[in-house]
Amino acid sequence: MEADVVVIGFGAAGACAAIEAADAGAEVRIFERGSGSGGASGLSGGEIYIGGRGGTDVQRAAGFEDSTQDFAAYLKAAGGPCADDAKCELYAREALDHFAWLKNVGVPYRGNYLPGKHIEPSDDSTLIWSGSEAAAPFCDLAKPAPRGHVIQHTGWGGGRPLVDILEKSARDKGVQVSADSRALGLVQDGERIVGAIFRIDNQLTFVRARRGVVLATGGFVMNETMRRQHCPETFAISSPIGDQDDGTGINLGVGAGGNAIHMDQFFTTCPWTMPEPHAHAVFVNTAGQRFINEDCYHGRVSRYAVDQPGGKVYQLLDNAHFSQPLDLAGITIAATGDSWAEVEAELEMAEGTLASTMAFYNHHAHDGRDPLFDKKPPILTPLDHGPFVALELNFETSYFSFFTLGGLHTSVDGEVLDRTGKPINGLFAAGRCTSGLPAWGHGYSSGMSLADCTFFGRRAGLHAAQA
Repeated sequence: MEADVVVIGFGAAGACAAIEAADAGAEVRIFERGSGSGGASGLSGGEIYIGGRGGTDVQRAAGFEDSTQDFAAYLKAAGGPCADDAKCELYAREALDHFAWLKNVGVPYRGNYLPGKHIEPSDDSTLIWSGSEAAAPFCDLAKPAPRGHVIQHTGWGGGRPLVDILEKSARDKGVQVSADSRALGLVQDGERIVGAIFRIDNQLTFVRARRGVVLATGGFVMNETMRRQHCPETFAISSPIGDQDDGTGINLGVGAGGNAIHMDQFFTTCPWTMPEPHAHAVFVNTAGQRFINEDCYHGRVSRYAVDQPGGKVYQLLDNAHFSQPLDLAGITIAATGDSWAEVEAELEMAEGTLASTMAFYNHHAHDGRDPLFDKKPPILTPLDHGPFVALELNFETSYFSFFTLGGLHTSVDGEVLDRTGKPINGLFAAGRCTSGLPAWGHGYSSGMSLADCTFFGRRAGLHAAQA
């Protein structure tokens, strides 16, 4: 087979790459290992992180102004030590145009704002707070604004209809799709990648790429060997999220001379914000010590939780804020008492540890302050209406879902870079097989993955078509 642009992987990144390449006049073929489109994108909530240039029409209608400077500053802070400043700055400048592009290909948005803390809307609302924008230290670095824009879809799982819309657009533009096609290797001629080898119907198939190959195969969360090598901390938790994310694209890129970076990074979360009153909780480790401002994004809380010793953490609530956790969370009641000292004793903690932690917390919370971690009102509130409860979040048995974040080093144009930072001719990549906007597990925000794979997928497809 031959095509101008060969795309490997048919999630949101691969679909957007194919659409943009086709719009640039290229003949495009997508090869998908599974029997249809989807990938990890199809398992997502369909939320895309968007802002900047004063804000989207949805943000402005809800009364939020979002400057490009603030948006870029937040993206960089969320990327922490792994942030790619060039990608953050480019996306902050062009995210509104990307939002218009998504609408143009048919992605629907209701256009309303849903206040409160949510993982995903249960209705078809559009705009939600989807990160740590209003929590320290992020709120001191960038003016807070909600930026999670969710496809109009009732209930959870908006990623599937999002991918369906992108697939239809790609097919309408003449993109040819080969499913059940497993990529085995890339073909190099001189210093240029000129094609790929696939196994289709149990036969080797050689595919020439006249202009470029785009890798869009997802991360490596399903590859235990790669996880043990690069991010062994993930073995403390037991609920990987992915489709067929076995690191194929990363390994293909590395085999062609590409550089894989930030491979130790991963995202994790236990759905502790459901029900919402639990956001008022205090988290402590097995020594009875707090470790995070609990008003920040649930994934940030969970990622710091997994860093704690002892194999578990405790979520502390009083009677005014307790409600039964969702069954799927796997959260159990570990201790109760009429005082925090009784809870401490039932947890068999050293005397005076947990009780002192909560006495200090409540004393300052009455004054609207958190001198240790800068938790903000109104989520900052004293927990002094007994009886009291300690919920156990066990890393092994509670539902700490996770996925990997590290991947191939790419330019803002989707070029795969070698260890010297030089592009590998003819090879591009996008999505979770790269290290992109969602680069740091401790700073992740919902919607960053789909923002990264759709926007930089488009750029990878365009520049492959122009190669």
